[in-house]
Amino acid sequence: MTVGIRHDDLRRRNRAMVISAVRRGGQTSRTGIAAITGLSHSTISSISSDLIAEGILAEARNEPLALKRGRPQVGLTLEPKAAVVMTVVLSLNFLAATLLDYAGEIVAEEQRRLDTRAMPRKQLIDECVAIVRRRLDDRKREGRRVLRIVLAIQGITDAPARAMLWSPITPHTDIAFADILEREFSVPVTVENDCNMMAVALRWRDPERYKDDFIAILLSHGIGMGLVLKGELFTGTHSSGGEFGHMIHRPDGALCRCGRRGCIEAYAGNYAIWRNARMMGEDDEPVDDIDEADMRTLAQVARERDGPERQAYRKAGEALGFGLGSLFALIDPAPVAMVGASTAAFDLIEPALREAIAKTAGGHHSTSISFDTEPDQMALLRDGCAMRALTFIDNDIFASGNPAQMELAAGHEMA
Repeated sequence: MTVGIRHDDLRRRNRAMVISAVRRGGQTSRTGIAAITGLSHSTISSISSDLIAEGILAEARNEPLALKRGRPQVGLTLEPKAAVVMTVVLSLNFLAATLLDYAGEIVAEEQRRLDTRAMPRKQLIDECVAIVRRRLDDRKREGRRVLRIVLAIQGITDAPARAMLWSPITPHTDIAFADILEREFSVPVTVENDCNMMAVALRWRDPERYKDDFIAILLSHGIGMGLVLKGELFTGTHSSGGEFGHMIHRPDGALCRCGRRGCIEAYAGNYAIWRNARMMGEDDEPVDDIDEADMRTLAQVARERDGPERQAYRKAGEALGFGLGSLFALIDPAPVAMVGASTAAFDLIEPALREAIAKTAGGHHSTSISFDTEPDQMALLRDGCAMRALTFIDNDIFASGNPAQMELAAGHEMA
């Protein structure tokens, strides 16, 4: 039996395909959109005309796109003024909010240093509300509404993307950030695990390498993971999942900042490398924060001599390698992006990491496993959150062509 597609659903799907093709291409001709989407030229012409009239797309203002032969094609771009989104990043002792236009360009940004480990629950929430309010006030003065807020946080979030369940950056648990911010500002909000947002950003930056199956590993004060399988971001049934750093490396081993013992992070996180390099005991409390300059100095010492500093990096590589090897035994080897400031010392970590993988059931193809490094984790976080927010607007607001949604995007309240 053939199931028909309603006209409204078909129109919505086709509009979404055109918007997606332009977002992916940056500046794309109608012929290019046809090649990407498979839609007819007449359909694309009709849809693009509507989207231009609605202020969602615009014709490129620079030189027309040249073809090998025939009439020059005018490129289509996203209209930056069509919408505004906000990204918020909450990590250890750090809070940032960024406004981006519909083309993904930064409009305004604010960063703050906080003592997240020591802050009372209410103060932590109030800081997040305050930074959002300041940036929203900027938008109100310019007469345009923010249509989506995405908050990325270091730690475990719930599967519906509404709340922070647990985080090593604060002793407080079960904070319903999405509900709090939505009540305060009447803007849709999602709460996402930070490493998941890194994986989203990598896929947008390099879709050929980071396509169907890949892993993003955060190498920082903590250890995290974003995992994409069969083209879909992996999340658990109840939570964000992917807590790679808190898989057990050695039962009853070194103290982790999560309060348990023997986690991968307790050997590979910055505080763990620092603890081992300084020949401190495994029972010693993890240091809350370590300056990046101090870690760079530590890595340089490790390169210059085979002492406890180099051994600390070997232990980190071993913990990461056994963890990845166990993961590869389940999913097969996949491209890995190492993300964060600590990738500057990946040359000290990689040999032991590869040796450990080779000793596991997932290490049969260990020599072919490739590792890339991405040192700027904050840029990846921001970009991942932005793409989460912008593609929501693409698919759930602008693809519908709902006049009420168009009015809201332009900053006018509907009666």
